Amino acid sequence: MRKVSEDNEPGGGEGISHFAWQFDLFLRRSDTFIQQRSRPVSPTILALVLLAAALHAGWNALIKINGDRLVAMAILAGSTALITSVMLPFVAVPIAEAWPYLIATSFIHLGYMGFLVLAYGQGDFGQVYPIARGTAPLLTALIASFFLGEYLAPSQWIAIALITGGIVSLAVHGIGSITHNLKGVGYALATACFIATYTVVDATGARISGDVHSYTLWLFFLHGFPLFALVAWRRGKDLWPSVRANWKGGAIGGAMSLVAYWIVLWAMTLGTIAPVAALRETSVIFAAVIAATFLKEGFGWPRIVAACVVAVGVYVLATV
Repeated sequence: MRKVSEDNEPGGGEGISHFAWQFDLFLRRSDTFIQQRSRPVSPTILALVLLAAALHAGWNALIKINGDRLVAMAILAGSTALITSVMLPFVAVPIAEAWPYLIATSFIHLGYMGFLVLAYGQGDFGQVYPIARGTAPLLTALIASFFLGEYLAPSQWIAIALITGGIVSLAVHGIGSITHNLKGVGYALATACFIATYTVVDATGARISGDVHSYTLWLFFLHGFPLFALVAWRRGKDLWPSVRANWKGGAIGGAMSLVAYWIVLWAMTLGTIAPVAALRETSVIFAAVIAATFLKEGFGWPRIVAACVVAVGVYVLATV
């Protein structure tokens, strides 16, 4: 297991200086990533991240068809925690420098889940989900550029804008569709902030850890059980009949969620964060295809146009 170099590490009593040293150390270790900043996304990473997006859409479809989405998320989170608990003995414990990120992201993921449920309670799935997932790539790009100094070529900004615009357009059906439900839109935008934040935190933590596999497994283990426990406390005995009835779907969805985010974090350790984050959110288009194919929802011209715009954005990321 690779250890972070401790050259010029300040004394343990210098809390702020120690944090600054850690952050500077991260930037120096990330130099190889920044040197590759304007390169197109490689075909292998493109294919794998699009696979992750399809898996992400799949587990979200399982959440969608469940009447109680909070319980469905709890079952999924509990399933991922159980799956990772079996795998943890086969990976190294993350190094000390990675733990602040793992602890922080566990709370951020809980906030993400909470605000997503609030958004679903105030707005339609077809509006909330595209806003939350669609605006996240642009926010991620801004955060990564400002805090991590990651440079994006103009073509990459254009590609991210195309993907964001195409996805968000699925939620907009005239200005009235936004203004009549400002609370739901507000919760969706707050959810997007959580998504962008945990994306940057996790990508940073995975890079610092030097072992993305260990980091990913510990991440799902740490936030899965607390979420399930919170829902169990809130729902009490009413939770268990739903668990017994839906545990198979929850286990499948949990496995899909784990593999999808595992791929994404791995890809983010090999290049800049924002393009990978944008590719991940093409899951909204996959979700629209799943809804039209299996849930018998209409696809229609708005979704066709949105899919084409996103496809252009993906092409630009992969070729320019």
